[in-house]
Amino acid sequence: MGGKIGAVLAVVVFLGIYFMPTLPGLDPIGQKAIALFTAALILWVSRPIPIYLTSIMVVLLLPLLGIVEKQKDAFGTLGYDIIWLMVSAFVLTSAMSKSNLGNRIALTLVTKFGNTPKQTLAVLVLVNIILAFFVPSTTARASLIVPIALVLLEVYKAVPGESKFGKLMMLQGVQNNAFATSMIMTATSAQVLAIGFINQHAGSNLGYIEWLMGSVPQALITIVLAFFIGLKMYNFEGEIETDGSNKIRDILQAELDKLGKMSGEEKRATFIFLLTLFLWATGNYHEQMFGFKISTEQTAVIAMLLCFMPGIGVLDWKDANIKWDLMLFSAGAYAAGNALNDTGGATFLIEKLISAIGLNDMSHAVIAVVLIFISVFSHLIFTSKTVRTTIMIPAVLNIATGLGMDPVKLALACSFGIAYTITLPPHSKVNTLYFGTGYFDVKDELIFGLVSCFAGVVAISLIYFTWLNVIV
Repeated sequence: MGGKIGAVLAVVVFLGIYFMPTLPGLDPIGQKAIALFTAALILWVSRPIPIYLTSIMVVLLLPLLGIVEKQKDAFGTLGYDIIWLMVSAFVLTSAMSKSNLGNRIALTLVTKFGNTPKQTLAVLVLVNIILAFFVPSTTARASLIVPIALVLLEVYKAVPGESKFGKLMMLQGVQNNAFATSMIMTATSAQVLAIGFINQHAGSNLGYIEWLMGSVPQALITIVLAFFIGLKMYNFEGEIETDGSNKIRDILQAELDKLGKMSGEEKRATFIFLLTLFLWATGNYHEQMFGFKISTEQTAVIAMLLCFMPGIGVLDWKDANIKWDLMLFSAGAYAAGNALNDTGGATFLIEKLISAIGLNDMSHAVIAVVLIFISVFSHLIFTSKTVRTTIMIPAVLNIATGLGMDPVKLALACSFGIAYTITLPPHSKVNTLYFGTGYFDVKDELIFGLVSCFAGVVAISLIYFTWLNVIV
């Protein structure tokens, strides 16, 4: 949808819904909320203006139009604890980048364990998984791994656009970035946003460790399936010379040697990240350990504070790459979603949706698989993870509640599919970065991506029917 068309459509839809006669079963305030949310959604998707500007308009119009009674219900979303968690995640990413710790981890793993082409591919999978814990930014992780992959392919004499080994390495780089991201709640702000919606709607208290325990099995299953599927689809036996392994290690070892011994910054960054992981992982035992509870968000803010603290941290304020536009977008998305839910607009829409597609006639198991499928493949329509989260997760929560299903379990499973943006280059900056290397074309990514997405649906569905029953 073009920007100009989207802008016109948003205005027409808003005015049409806002001034139409109130529909049976819908409160007039709920109708106003639907009008504003729908218009905002069109603007977020078509982007005639930056998404943060749309969110600012939403926050302003909610009280002006009388959709919320109190101004703080709209304006106060920027102070949500989830927003603080996002800010802290960007600060931690900046600390990892400035200290070179992420680069050292990646180079160390590849030089130690990448002895054959298949082992090299497996090590790059491992690098993606490990870096996801330390580098929340998907783009930052790709920026660390792509240069290393290019060196590997150059030494293996893999020709861009022709080499099956080169295609597979780069395509798996795209996919493993996404799969590893789905493991770690803080690895993308969209997942943090999803947890915020779930906790707010269902009154649950899910955090870092609950997401980790729930998502790691589906991610690992999908990674393994995609790895072997890739080896079958891009069989490079006989293409790659294996006698250059020592040369590869020498080149990468030289890059590692340039970093020298661990600097003071790297050591301090390591301490901060390990402390953060420890506090997140032991959240259920803080009362016994300290006599008080430290929440997921409080832990993130502690880490952010340490990153900036003189003598301890590694950052000045100018070094922190905080995406404030994303913070404003998220605040507006929360405000619009809350208003839609509180006014009854969401319930009305979900009831109509359930009736239209016949969900009432489906078993709960089929409904779960259908919604998981939609959550994984919705990136084909909505490229923005945050926009898809804003649309999908509140809808899933309301559908599950309306049909008597467990809303927390179903919404959590659907949230695991948010990061699966792996089918086309424009779907994410990571895709574009890998695509720019020239080793694969659009058709390669589309076919392999669709197959791997199906594998992801199978893995998430399996976890939904088994493992999530134990931990949620």
